[in-house]
Amino acid sequence: MSLSSIPPLRTQQDGPSLSELMTALPVATLVVRPDNRIADANVRAETLLNMARSAIVGSDVARTIRMAEMGSRFDIWHTNKPIAAYDVKVHAGRTAEMEVDLMIAPILDHEGWRVVSIHSQSQAKIGHRGTAGGARSAIGAAAILAHEIKNPLSGIRGAAQLLESGNGRRDAALTQLICNEVDRIAALIDRMQDFTTDRALECHPGNIYPLIDRAAHIAAAGFAKNIRITKRYDPSLPSAIINDDALVQVMLNLLKNAAEALEHHSKPRIRVETAFRHGVSVVIGDGKGSAALPIEILVVDNGPGVPEHILDHLFNPFITGKRDGQGLGLALADKLVRDMNGFVQYSRDHEAGESTFRILLPMGTA
Repeated sequence: MSLSSIPPLRTQQDGPSLSELMTALPVATLVVRPDNRIADANVRAETLLNMARSAIVGSDVARTIRMAEMGSRFDIWHTNKPIAAYDVKVHAGRTAEMEVDLMIAPILDHEGWRVVSIHSQSQAKIGHRGTAGGARSAIGAAAILAHEIKNPLSGIRGAAQLLESGNGRRDAALTQLICNEVDRIAALIDRMQDFTTDRALECHPGNIYPLIDRAAHIAAAGFAKNIRITKRYDPSLPSAIINDDALVQVMLNLLKNAAEALEHHSKPRIRVETAFRHGVSVVIGDGKGSAALPIEILVVDNGPGVPEHILDHLFNPFITGKRDGQGLGLALADKLVRDMNGFVQYSRDHEAGESTFRILLPMGTA
């Protein structure tokens, strides 16, 4: 029985029927049977696939949504685990090749049944798997700026130091100002250069707790010294595949982002949590298969959250909601987590009044 064959509920007080819920969903959604046949499809799915519902229902989901990467070694349609495939190229229905995000979730207590949602545009608010579009342009811009600006800056600084040694106290103060500003711009260029490298990080199985604690200690001694930082750790958490310096930098960036969001809060709080999440997988793409990411790190704050107008570009460089922000902290955190074959995403719990940045990392082997 398909969801659309369920009769509507009789009263408004009882709420909408399942078929009405399917129709109202804002994304293309399919219900798939254990035999991989599509049991139901909503209106958004008809539009995206350019097919009538009568043609979709009963068809094989693997034929209806065909992976464009012919050399892929993974099969997302034969698993009972929840899986997310970001920025994958597919041939969907009668449409041309497109890049989509696929979310596949098993239906509890109904073995083999799954719900598939298809997002035709990458969901930047929960993190990117690749450096496409604006991020790739930013990488090129960073390389050009580093080459064209950094060398002249060293000459300006050297000239200012020569002037300082031969002038009075008033002029020395001005030349020191020049040196300080040159150093500040050079530091910004150094941070931008972090986006220009495609060198693989050297990762290894490691204990995340000393690294998280180091970042929290640095934060508490500096930019978050007036904020209470609490920890809720899972003591049984196994090792993760990490790069030590990269993980510390990611945690510092997320903690600093949280601290800046709490600048005007009367009772600021930051909470760091860890957990083991069974069944969380992400499709890597390029034929590499799917990766299990069970190691979870949360950085939670009770600030106002990310402004709505930048949610779709949250992890892109130079995107920020802060007046004096540079928009590099979250972008660098996203890049470093991806370099560790992990994933970072943002969510907002409006009822609790909390914002959460969630890091997912692969588990280390014994």
